[in-house]
Amino acid sequence: MKKVMALGLIAVTAIALTGCTDSDASTPSAPTSGDLRKVRVAALPITETAALWGGIKAGLFAERGLQVEVLPAQGGAQAIPALMNGDIDFAIGQPFGPFRADLQNLGVVIIGNYASSYAQGDDINAVVASAKSGVTRPADLAGKRVAVNSLGAAGDVTIMAAVEKDGGDPRKVKFVEVAFPDAPAQLAAGNIDAAWVPEPFVTQLRSRGDRFVVAPYQAVVPGLATLTTITTTARLDKDAELVEDFSAAMKQTLQWAQDPANAPALRQAIKDNLQLPPPVAESVRLPAFGWDVDRASLQTLAELAGRYRVLDRQPDLDRLVRQQ
Repeated sequence: MKKVMALGLIAVTAIALTGCTDSDASTPSAPTSGDLRKVRVAALPITETAALWGGIKAGLFAERGLQVEVLPAQGGAQAIPALMNGDIDFAIGQPFGPFRADLQNLGVVIIGNYASSYAQGDDINAVVASAKSGVTRPADLAGKRVAVNSLGAAGDVTIMAAVEKDGGDPRKVKFVEVAFPDAPAQLAAGNIDAAWVPEPFVTQLRSRGDRFVVAPYQAVVPGLATLTTITTTARLDKDAELVEDFSAAMKQTLQWAQDPANAPALRQAIKDNLQLPPPVAESVRLPAFGWDVDRASLQTLAELAGRYRVLDRQPDLDRLVRQQ
């Protein structure tokens, strides 16, 4: 608990960047816990993290000699100060944290993807509006209060693009920063008109009568990289073996998560780590997991951010992306 609280305090220092279990993973062939190297990873407390939780429990990290502790963070940008201070070793979050870190030459690198949206069909992130708001289409979001988990990141950038594509004025959307778990209550209270949320919140909100408006990733950048895995150049240079072992375990974990045979274990990881009703845990849509970084989608996202003046310069992807 102290470590979780410490990460939360460190996140307060991330203002310049925002605007933007111990596992029991021993297997018969895995090393004993005393032989494992402890690794701390920051990740959002959302259903997408099921792959990481599940991989830990399946012993995939222990096979590489790693004992992983997952610490909750609101987003990748908020975790960057903890990375810089050495309080955590890796983080999983939206690309905008590393984008901004690169613009400030902080030595943050993307070593792999983690999850991507779907090019078609029901996506994993969506804008959901209160039935009282009168919002039925993206253009209606102009002039409305719309919640995103981090201001100046992929949520508001793709929402602005979707609003403009639908004929609305993206400059008139009133974005409000609200953590994903708090969005349902804020929407019910009328403090916001709509919220951009991932699963399980999309399913929860729609089931209570709120209205699906748009899946902005699909509307603008189908198959967009939604979560990336990051560390620092200092870690990469000074502890290459750790980065190599962690990257290999992550790649294997994401492949494991995509295997339909492991779906029950993946759903169990959601039940074990998030307080969701079993029917919700069984039905929420999960992302396309994968380790390979899609540079083209990151480039498009960065260019959109420049268009809407969320970024004043473009990140150097040759420096930022260090695929392992």
